[in-house]
Amino acid sequence: MLTLLGFVMIAAFLTLIMTKKMSPMAALVLIPALFCVLVGQGAHLGDYVLKGIGDLAPTAAMLMFAIVYFGVMIDVGLFDPVVRVILRFCKADPMRIVVGTAVLAAVVSLDGDGSTTFMITVSAMLPLYRRLKMSLVVMTGVAATANGVMNTVPWGGPTARAATALKLDAGDIFVPMIPALGVGLVCVFVLAYVLGLRERKRLGLLTLDGPAEDAPGRVTEQAAEQETEERGEPVLVGAGAGTGAAAGGDGAGVPAQHGTGGAGTAGGTGADRDDAPTDAVLDPHRATLRPKLYWFNAALTVALLALLILQTLPIPVLFLLGAAIALTVNFPHMPDQKARVAAHAENVLNVSGMVFAAAVFTGVLTGTGMVEHMARYVVDAVPDGMGPHMGLVTGLLSIPFTYFMSNDGFYFGIVPILAEAGAAHGVAPVEIARASLVGQALHMSSPLVPAVYVLVGMAKVEFGDHTRFTVKWAALTSLVVLAAGLLFGII
Repeated sequence: MLTLLGFVMIAAFLTLIMTKKMSPMAALVLIPALFCVLVGQGAHLGDYVLKGIGDLAPTAAMLMFAIVYFGVMIDVGLFDPVVRVILRFCKADPMRIVVGTAVLAAVVSLDGDGSTTFMITVSAMLPLYRRLKMSLVVMTGVAATANGVMNTVPWGGPTARAATALKLDAGDIFVPMIPALGVGLVCVFVLAYVLGLRERKRLGLLTLDGPAEDAPGRVTEQAAEQETEERGEPVLVGAGAGTGAAAGGDGAGVPAQHGTGGAGTAGGTGADRDDAPTDAVLDPHRATLRPKLYWFNAALTVALLALLILQTLPIPVLFLLGAAIALTVNFPHMPDQKARVAAHAENVLNVSGMVFAAAVFTGVLTGTGMVEHMARYVVDAVPDGMGPHMGLVTGLLSIPFTYFMSNDGFYFGIVPILAEAGAAHGVAPVEIARASLVGQALHMSSPLVPAVYVLVGMAKVEFGDHTRFTVKWAALTSLVVLAAGLLFGII
């Protein structure tokens, strides 16, 4: 019964958010609460929720202060040179921009933290996508998939969890997987190239100098939206609700009705005006710039990332200290500090709210025992003849399981069961551990991953739109990694 209800709960949740019948935050709270009552454990709902919130509270705190920190760094102009370099490389070519997004996300992912990766990637690339009216779900999808492949570095989390759960050395798991993961990363770059070509075909010849005019080889905005609708993708317009001109200007693209644009707020601007600045992040005259403190801010950011990688202090503490220092040094006057915090309050509230809502979902899924019953059902359903191929089975199962549950639940709850089943057929635990990393490309777009809300929140993309667009490409990337692992004899 618990097994069936677990699968139904997940299916109901995904259906409601992808069809936009409910917001992700509401679905994350109400759906598990309803199913907790249906399984007869409604009296324990409070305990499950508090346990889930307790587990995710440090993550929520980290995200809150990380958003403030990187928001301040954007305000003061730390990333302006990076954006300008990318502008020169991309030359207003949608294909180059999408490939650049994949490369940037992959490189920044070496720090092992998805939230940091998404903040830096979106901060650098969003002005380009907005200015050229490119599809923002392409940006979020490519960035999430690239980060998912790179998330397998030993300090990123999944590899360390697999090593801990099976009492193995992280190096023995990760190093042999490098060729397969390399193939997966190449797959992401190829995907970015193909999606970039599709964007180039849709938008035609573009220029960064002023508003684009209708010309041969370039479709109008209305025609582009119509073509986007026909492909079954969300219609994205140039700007939506902004967080204020001082915080970086106008809003990012949001799903909208055909022929409409979002209105900027708190000093933001609408996208449909020809004189609307769509790259306010690069505005050389914005009041929040601190050119004299550029090298201080750069050194502070490098030091923060270095300490994060070295794990000198807990990540939430590092970002809390970093945000406090950044605000105090760059904006010594109290009204200015309050204005900076207020400018980024919307992102902070949205992301932290999603994290605590996800705590309800994971708390109920784990507390009621649905996860354990679902895992054992799937493992028991594996035919005996597949016993010698448990590496392949683990790789295939890792794709949906790491999407529908947290990494902790998968690696500490399910991987040991799979390893035990594999050992009975002579499959080494290290092979099971390697195969368990396959699903990470899809995992980074899971509604249970807090970092994905940073990605879609900063890009102003609906989570359902991101999910519909990304899942198929991320799942394909995971399958490519699995195929490469089997081909190279790693799994």
